[in-house]
Amino acid sequence: MEERTSNSPLPDAFVDFLDANGLDPSIYSASDLTPRYIRLKPGCESQLEEIEAEMGCKVEKVFWLPGFYSLPPNVQIANSKAYREGKIYGIDAASGAAVSALNISAGDHVLDLCAAPGAKLCMILDLLGDLGSVTGVDVTRHRLAACRTMVQKYELGDHCRLLVADGTTFSLFPTRNYSDSKSCESVFKEWRSRRTWKERKKAARDRENAHMNPGIQEPELLFYGKHAGVVGLSKDELFKTVSDSELLSCGYDKVLVDAECTHDGSIKHIQKFEHWGWKTLQRRVLDAERTDSLTVLQLKLLSNGFRLLKAGGLLVYSTCSLTIAQNEEVVAQFLKENGSAELQEISGAESWPCRSGGILKTLRFDPLTSQTSGLFVAMIRKIVT
Repeated sequence: MEERTSNSPLPDAFVDFLDANGLDPSIYSASDLTPRYIRLKPGCESQLEEIEAEMGCKVEKVFWLPGFYSLPPNVQIANSKAYREGKIYGIDAASGAAVSALNISAGDHVLDLCAAPGAKLCMILDLLGDLGSVTGVDVTRHRLAACRTMVQKYELGDHCRLLVADGTTFSLFPTRNYSDSKSCESVFKEWRSRRTWKERKKAARDRENAHMNPGIQEPELLFYGKHAGVVGLSKDELFKTVSDSELLSCGYDKVLVDAECTHDGSIKHIQKFEHWGWKTLQRRVLDAERTDSLTVLQLKLLSNGFRLLKAGGLLVYSTCSLTIAQNEEVVAQFLKENGSAELQEISGAESWPCRSGGILKTLRFDPLTSQTSGLFVAMIRKIVT
């Protein structure tokens, strides 16, 4: 793939891709103007002046999203004291809006079906507080391990469990805290970051067996907090699956499906291809066969996430793609197949710097409109029929 000879740094094939999806290539010229966003851990507001002094810049409050602040785009946070001490973490404001749309309340049982790399998971846990639970699921073990590192670093793991599993087939219901912990050896004890040699060997053997028998895999429990409802359960109790009818009463209150996508709405991601090579962009973003397989995956993730909702529960579907195929078309197909699904207006979105999506009640963020990365957001309620 050749780079363009015009003023645009984008290759012709990518510009054609944008044109086919009704997208303005000038979106990608706004990258130098798009701020970097951080979320401040609750309780650290008094330390803003200290954080500004260390960063050497003004930290601007994001008026439309509580707890969020913007920095100049070239500021690095990874080496800062505030970051090392777990007082701030990087998360784009558009991603924060997707989490905010769930309207999480104390006591909710929340499922993050595509949890890695973990910033949205941390925000969910921040909002949840000391009641309820969060279940984080991801199909890739090393990426979910990064989530584990994050929730431990930010001391947010007490009400969280993390499971390596395929989000299209995951079928565990929310955990509840058990006060009558059994004394036998076969129940889960309190989590320890350092496991015995025997425990590590057994975990490695279980992973090897799962790899050899992919058709009969059960989720791998990678982490759980002391109030995540796991302590005191036996393995059979934890991994018990429930029927669709049972999920109506004991499913999750809120589900986030931030689905795998081509990431074409992430300006910083697209810029990486200048170093990786535009041929890599062809394979990862523009390849029609891969895009078709992604939309199938996205529909499966959305459908399973909705299945795991309790009656009256809310689901947010989002992607950082700007394409219609991965957003409006997936949602439209899902609504056609699910009579108990109803699109909802997102409360508070009137003040958000975004525009309407191609389906009524859906929203789109992009660098030019929102000064954020690109993101599509749709909120769906499971209605009682």
